[in-house]
Amino acid sequence: MTHFHSETLNILSKRGFINQCTDLEGLDHAFKSGCVTAYCGYDPTADSLHIGHLITIMMLYWLQQTGHRPITLMGGGTGLVGDPSFKDESRPMINEDMIAQRIVGLQQAFGPVLRYGTGAHDALMVNNADWLKGLGYIEFLRDYGVHFSVNRMLSFDSVKLRLEREQHLSFLEFNYMLMQAFDFVELHERYGCTLQVAGSDQWGNTVNGVELGRKKKSVTLYGLTAPLLTDASGKKMGKSEGNALWLNKDMQTDYEYYQYWRNVDDAMVHKMLKLFTTLPMDEVNRLGALKDAEINEAKKILAFEATKMMRGEQAATLAATTAQQTFAGSGRSDGLPKIDLNKADSLSLVDLLVQANLCESKGEARRLIKGNGIRVNDELVTDEALVLSDRDFCEDAAAKISAGKKRHVLIVKAS
Repeated sequence: MTHFHSETLNILSKRGFINQCTDLEGLDHAFKSGCVTAYCGYDPTADSLHIGHLITIMMLYWLQQTGHRPITLMGGGTGLVGDPSFKDESRPMINEDMIAQRIVGLQQAFGPVLRYGTGAHDALMVNNADWLKGLGYIEFLRDYGVHFSVNRMLSFDSVKLRLEREQHLSFLEFNYMLMQAFDFVELHERYGCTLQVAGSDQWGNTVNGVELGRKKKSVTLYGLTAPLLTDASGKKMGKSEGNALWLNKDMQTDYEYYQYWRNVDDAMVHKMLKLFTTLPMDEVNRLGALKDAEINEAKKILAFEATKMMRGEQAATLAATTAQQTFAGSGRSDGLPKIDLNKADSLSLVDLLVQANLCESKGEARRLIKGNGIRVNDELVTDEALVLSDRDFCEDAAAKISAGKKRHVLIVKAS
């Protein structure tokens, strides 16, 4: 492992955050020489950020902890266009009202991790709609378009793969590269920003920004990308892959958030501890080396620390207590996720399994029941036609439905 002069790059390297950099030696010197302002952009493609975005948020966290200033850039302008990176088809177009609503949701993810304010090292929250929506098209092409080579743009994997598959790539999406590069130069002009951090799928866009800064403004900018988050089998983790962990509380409860980390594959524990906790590396390496039954203790620590980081210590403690009560026997902790029924809701077990997101479809629900995978109040259920009745709702007016050993929901009956 390379040893750097700056504390920042040493931390990022040891914890597994570095994939590619436009100039590691130059960036190392910049980190060592003073406060570096760095940004990462987040487009409003959903109502919440997910675990894939958490890698770059944690990168910004470590930058701030080591004396640098983060900028979280909301894509109010680029969201109107859509990034074509490695997608099989164009992103669906969304209007400005939806973009504004989604940005409110995205912003919830940063407060628990980054410190915002007016100090020299305090994070800034900005929106690229502030400058992109006011651009004059002819002026933009004359001033900036001249610095982009179509030949070079076609060589980036995010574009090349779409073309090789003979999949549609609109001129609108093609312009996204210019817009993101312009963001970097504009952030340098406004805030002295000299570093963009991003996921590895943004490498081409990042390089474009670095080169535009050099060609247009004669300034030295840097790009640093992190590896994309993959599971133990190497599959990318994110919303389009169907295995996302949402960061917002209204998308995933504290208990569900905790349980996600508690149930990670054994082979992922060390990696997750490095990326998503702030534990010292000696402790991370000790926990990551545990095997067999002992790895469960490392998973509990991972789940607690990761939940504390995003949801707070109180939420992490309650989630851990709920998990302990639930798995110690016939636990019915109040901390379990709840589904409130009104009088119009079906009490069919199959319908409830789908409504509670324990199964994706009624077919899957029936298969789980047939396979002895469903319990009601910790009693095995084998009847696919079961309809919950008053006797299934205990004194707390709730029925506990379990899919397998690890997923539980309380169905709370309306009074």
